[in-house]
Amino acid sequence: MIGSLRGRLISKRPQGVIIETSGVGYEVRVPLSLLSDLPDVGKEVFLYIHTNVRDDAIELYGFPGERERDIFRTLIGVSGVGPRVALNILSGTSVDDLLKAIDTEDTALLTTLPGIGKKTAQRIIFELREKLPSSETVKERAFEDALAALVSLGYKKTEAREAIEKVYNKGDAKDVEGIIKESLKVLMK
Repeated sequence: MIGSLRGRLISKRPQGVIIETSGVGYEVRVPLSLLSDLPDVGKEVFLYIHTNVRDDAIELYGFPGERERDIFRTLIGVSGVGPRVALNILSGTSVDDLLKAIDTEDTALLTTLPGIGKKTAQRIIFELREKLPSSETVKERAFEDALAALVSLGYKKTEAREAIEKVYNKGDAKDVEGIIKESLKVLMK
């Protein structure tokens, strides 16, 4: 199984990317939302990989982080959701919005995604409600991780907490790295 790939980006198209590693070009399917975040062709890229082995093909699916790959793997465990449908889901919505839709049982959001009908949306919600962390749990974990990082950088816990809360109130909180970056901007004012 291939767990990750680091190499030179040879091609990027909506169908996927080609990453050259040690003279071998690996074709990797990625969420459409990731294409704009990838570096320019010719630059180095790193992706976490899910290897899907079928009778007639071996397919690689690439993600920017382990979290996205784990969500993908959980999605393909749902009856009726294969790798391509799971990739469509991650192409059409962020992981946080997906978790929130599952928490709030928002079938309307899920049915707007390509390949997802009402029954599939209901099945995803039913099967994943207990398997995936709630969006609030993810938010709390990101808050605590950012707080610990700022304290380790030498900031007082109270001032670090206030900065992070300002970032959340402005709506700039996306992931731990982004929270830390925006909080540092607040702290340096």
